[in-house]
Amino acid sequence: MRSLLVPLYVHPAADPAAWEALVAVAPDLYGVVLNAADGPGAAPDPAFAEAAHALRTAGVRVLGYVDTAYGQRSRQAIDDDLDRYRDWYRVDGCFFDRIAPGRRDLRHCRRLVRSARVRGAAPVVLNPGVHPAPGYARAADLLVTFEGHWTTYLRSFTAPPWTARHSPEHFCHLVYGVPPALVPLAARTAVRRGAGVHCAVPGAGPNPWTQPPQPPQPPC
Repeated sequence: MRSLLVPLYVHPAADPAAWEALVAVAPDLYGVVLNAADGPGAAPDPAFAEAAHALRTAGVRVLGYVDTAYGQRSRQAIDDDLDRYRDWYRVDGCFFDRIAPGRRDLRHCRRLVRSARVRGAAPVVLNPGVHPAPGYARAADLLVTFEGHWTTYLRSFTAPPWTARHSPEHFCHLVYGVPPALVPLAARTAVRRGAGVHCAVPGAGPNPWTQPPQPPQPPC
């Protein structure tokens, strides 16, 4: 099963081994989020283009990172990001980050998703980082309902009843600050908590997504 969604926010020239490691575990990957500069950047970056090509050649879907700023960025700015990702990096889908989770923001989010799909984006991943209003699950191909530190994940995570109406493959948990020896446990915990897709890494700080996760372990 392709159970890993990997946000890898490190430049390929700074850590080529990290990107090569993802190619090596291609069958395990739901997709890889490409984030050139908190978005596509101001101009094409050949290193990211080469990394994206290597992943696609290995059968991995590449998703362009797009910041929605909790509904504060305009649709035009977001559409421009999507077009640059498509033109510069030939991405398959998109990863909409910082999604506003409230019910009143759902209409705006649906417009963004429709616009992404018109541009051929597949899959479309929404990341509110928490459980949003139930309607978001129908808008997305994959919904990130947790992004946070391992200790928070252990102590505070609860899933609302509406999530039971959807397949686990519809949900993703992104967990950082996981001690390396406990990364397999974090993967199994995600499965038990109803997320068929996950990523667990030991990194922390302002950008914890600078290294790839360990390959997934069979659930107990």
